[in-house]
Amino acid sequence: MIDRGRSNIGGIFLQTLSIKREVGQYIVRNIFASLGLSLYVLVDTIFIAAAGGSLGLAALNIVLPLFNLFNSLGLLFGIGGSTIYSINKLKDPKRVESLFGQLLLFCFCLGALLALLFNIFPTQVLTLLGANAQTMNVALPYMRVIVLGAPFFMCNYVCVNFIRNDGNPQLTMCATLSATAVVVILDWLLIFVFDLHMLGAAIATLFSPLTSLGVLTLHTRFKKRQLKLKWALPTWTNLKKAAALGIPSFLTEMSTGISIFVFNLVLLQLSDNYAVAAYGVIANIAVVVLALSNGIALGVQPIASREYGSHNWDHVKEAIFLGLKVALGLACILYFVLVFFKYPIISAFDHDHSLALLKIATNGLPLYFLSVFFASQNLVIMLSLVAIERAKAAFVLSLLRGYFILIPSVLLFALLFDLNGVWLSVPFTEACVWALGSYFLFNALKNKQ
Repeated sequence: MIDRGRSNIGGIFLQTLSIKREVGQYIVRNIFASLGLSLYVLVDTIFIAAAGGSLGLAALNIVLPLFNLFNSLGLLFGIGGSTIYSINKLKDPKRVESLFGQLLLFCFCLGALLALLFNIFPTQVLTLLGANAQTMNVALPYMRVIVLGAPFFMCNYVCVNFIRNDGNPQLTMCATLSATAVVVILDWLLIFVFDLHMLGAAIATLFSPLTSLGVLTLHTRFKKRQLKLKWALPTWTNLKKAAALGIPSFLTEMSTGISIFVFNLVLLQLSDNYAVAAYGVIANIAVVVLALSNGIALGVQPIASREYGSHNWDHVKEAIFLGLKVALGLACILYFVLVFFKYPIISAFDHDHSLALLKIATNGLPLYFLSVFFASQNLVIMLSLVAIERAKAAFVLSLLRGYFILIPSVLLFALLFDLNGVWLSVPFTEACVWALGSYFLFNALKNKQ
């Protein structure tokens, strides 16, 4: 009896180590994959700053919410669909055999429709996003090209999430890093060698999802592959189920676009295009910071979903708690780097040597990025709730984070504290969401003990 007890304890210990090792591997690969997926935006910003100066930065920041829209729609069906796939691929594979093909077809058609509409009404869209007489002519050619990539951005997110959840996160990492490398090279060639300025940056960006999709086709050679591409017309039932699970991720990503939109309008009221350009620098740095944090969440989600589907609740907890610990450690490192190196970081974007931009950005960056301590945790919490089919709780958090706390906070804090209030509204929002999200998650975990 003693030997058997020791054997059981040893087996549980080894299983725990195995889960932690697997989650750790997924986190590392997904951090690099998510970083690669966001770096092309940062690279565009640096090159555009060199080619277009402060007005180019302001124009780019005005167009950025469209990126968030395309990415959000891709995540809506990519995260939701891949979660359904993970839960059912072992116990009921026939139920999800055509899900991947259905979602790909739907996203491509939806993206093509958006690309058409935005090119028919480009000035109306840019005016709605906050473009004025100074920025309209700079933003217009950039936007008209960027929106052509809508179907490919959306399909790429679907493919990345399904292939990751099919046990091949290494390929998704290679795909996103390859896409970033291609964009960097094309940015340099088209902006500086062919002297196409922002138009060149837009054309280069189109090759990001195209390159990634090309690399992801190599999944067909993956020996452990279960995912198959079976084309079928999308059914309302599958679209609804995928969207129900993916809507927290959709709202999380879309909240970035909404916040950029609101921030742009408020900053133009409080200051001028230099404030918008300074926020453009901060927002683009935030894209990379949040991508790193999201990589942790995306590393936890497939393991937690799989173990939840197999009713291994202890392993679900191990995966989630490890993700939260890694997120906190990463937040500490990121904040130190951003604050300690804020001058060289911001100077990389300030090719006009604008003192106004430098002053606003260096003052705002330490305040704004207090949010990283809470945001990194919030992303893990929300995807963990999705993984254990607590989508309603994640949905509530997403609404609060991106809309019902953030937008009133920006308006109120700006009224009370001017520009500093704009920056502080973000950490305030993330802290409120973290407090409620922690309650939701730990209450769910406690009830399964």
